[in-house]
Amino acid sequence: MAFKTLFTFVSLATALAGTNAALTRRVACPDGKNTATNAACCQLFAVRDDLQENLFHGGQCTAEAHESLRLTFHDAIAISPALEAQGQFGGGGADGSIAIFPEIETNFHPNIGLDEIVELQKPFVQRHNLSVADFIQFAGAIGVSNCPGAPQLAAFVGRKDATQPAPDGLVPEPFHTPDQIFDRLADASQGEFDPILTVWLLTAHTVAAANDVDPTVPGSPFDSTPGLWDTQFFVETQLRGTMFPGTGGNQGEVESAIKGELRLQSDHTIARDSRTACEWQSFVNNQTKAQQMFQFVFHDLSILGQDINQLVDCSEVVPVPPPPQGVTHFPAGLTIADVEQACAETPFPSLPTDPGPATSVAPVPLP
Repeated sequence: MAFKTLFTFVSLATALAGTNAALTRRVACPDGKNTATNAACCQLFAVRDDLQENLFHGGQCTAEAHESLRLTFHDAIAISPALEAQGQFGGGGADGSIAIFPEIETNFHPNIGLDEIVELQKPFVQRHNLSVADFIQFAGAIGVSNCPGAPQLAAFVGRKDATQPAPDGLVPEPFHTPDQIFDRLADASQGEFDPILTVWLLTAHTVAAANDVDPTVPGSPFDSTPGLWDTQFFVETQLRGTMFPGTGGNQGEVESAIKGELRLQSDHTIARDSRTACEWQSFVNNQTKAQQMFQFVFHDLSILGQDINQLVDCSEVVPVPPPPQGVTHFPAGLTIADVEQACAETPFPSLPTDPGPATSVAPVPLP
C-alpha cells in the first residue's frame, strides 16, 4: 500500500511540475520584492525571513530548528479516527492545538519539553497573520531547510485552527513497543502510515536530540552529526550499544555506541524488528532516499485532519536546503564487527571508518 501511494504521489508531483513549468504568470506580492503562484503565499515570505533571522539564528540547523520539526509531528499525530468511531473527540491533527492549548497539551508526557519551542514561537505567531496550525508546519519546514542535505519540505496555508485540545495518549512514546507505535500511526493516518512509512518518518531523527529522556544530559543527539541531514542515524542505531550518555535506567532509553549519544528504545527496536529491519538498513548510505521518503511522509503528516482541497500549496517559499556534507561512515573506533545486523536479506553496506580516537559527541567539560 505504501509503495502504491508513493507511486501515485510521485506521478502527481511529476504532472504538477509539468503544469507549473508551463505557467508564465505569477502574482506580484505587496512587498514589492517577491512573486508567487498564489497570492495567499505572499504573506509567507515575511514569516520566513523573520524565522530565519530571529529564531533560527540567521539560517542555521540549530536546536530551535530541531524542536520546530519535532513540534510538527507532536501536533499533527494527535488525531484518532478510532476514537471518533467510538463517539469520542479524537483530536484535530495538524490543527495547532498543542500551541493553542499549551497549558494542557505540553503537559502530556510525550510532549514534555515542547513548552519551550511553543513559547519561542509565540511572538512570531502574534506578529504575522497566519493560523497557528499553518505556522507550526511552516516553521518546521523552514527550520529543516537550514540543515545540509535535507529535503525541501511542503508548506500549505489554509488549515483550520483547533477549537479544543487533543486528548492525551495519542503521541507515541520512546518506550512503546513497535506494535504500539505502528498501530498508533496507522490509526492517525487511516492506514497510510504502515511500518515502512514509520521508518521514513523516523528519518527526522537524523537532526534530533533529547532533552528530557535523561534530564542530566539535555540535548543529547541521536547520531554523531545532528547538524546534518544524512544517514548516520541509520548506521549508528544498528551498532551494538555499550554506554549511556548520562545515567542509566531511564525509561525509553537503551545503550548507544558513541559517547554522548542517546539512543531511544523505540529506534533501537524498530531498527531490529523483522518487519522494518531491512527498510531501516536500506537508508544506510542512501542520501537520496533519506531526502525523498521524508519529503513524501512530511507532506501527508502536515495535513492530517485537514482537507487538502481547501489548502494552498506554498512550498515554493521554503528555501532549497544546502547540499549534503560528508560521507556515510562508521564512527572512529567502530567497524562492521560492531553492527547488530537484523536484516537477513541483504549484507550491510561497506563503509569506511573515521580515523582517529573514538568518536564522541559529549560536551567537553570546561577547564
